[in-house]
Amino acid sequence: MRFFATLFFFKPIYMNAIITGATKGIGRAIAIKLAENGYNLGICARSTADLISLAEELVYTGVKVFHVSTDCSSKKQVYEFCAAVANQFDHIDVLVNNAGAFIPGSLLDEEDDSYEQQLLLNQNAPYYFSKYFGRIMRKQQSGHIFNVCSVASIEIIENAGSYSVTKSALLSLNYVLRKELSKYNVKVTAILPGSTLTSSWEGTTIPPERFVQPNDIAEVLYTVLNLSSGVNVEEIILKPLIF
Repeated sequence: MRFFATLFFFKPIYMNAIITGATKGIGRAIAIKLAENGYNLGICARSTADLISLAEELVYTGVKVFHVSTDCSSKKQVYEFCAAVANQFDHIDVLVNNAGAFIPGSLLDEEDDSYEQQLLLNQNAPYYFSKYFGRIMRKQQSGHIFNVCSVASIEIIENAGSYSVTKSALLSLNYVLRKELSKYNVKVTAILPGSTLTSSWEGTTIPPERFVQPNDIAEVLYTVLNLSSGVNVEEIILKPLIF
């Protein structure tokens, strides 16, 4: 009797993550963490040069880094990026809505366009990204959306009136997405950082160790991604120990 061995070759299944505002601060830390753990990336930011630099920096990880220069305050550019990413990846595992803006000021005294610009970036852009990729995840019956909110989503921060309003709106969007997508096995998590050492604190005399670090947020996000399939982490609040 002759026996024949049959060889089966399985194509590796790669994870694909979309990160907005990926070249600096929190977005950059998340991009590096996910790339180092085998996630292909679809990333956007306004600066083409910064996107190219990050893609080149991540060559050592061996993952695919697809990038498009995108002004996330433009609905047209947001949807162009979404379509381009969908053309590159056959499935979407993670969406990180990180791009945003902080313009300090008193709500009563600031110019209207200060509020309007923050609304476009902190609320409208995540709305468009989440609708586009949420529909894909709904069809897949899998995926995870992370919304980088702020402690200003739940606390009134001095001299940050419009920022607090728009970040509160983002947290509300997070609640709605979680409610609508949970029945399709899609997870939605809000991350609410306190004072985090990003470029917005450039020039401060406060010691770096007194801040939340971008890597802290990246580590927490990756930990959440690796929890069991039946659990959804609804909100994560990270504040400096002493501030």
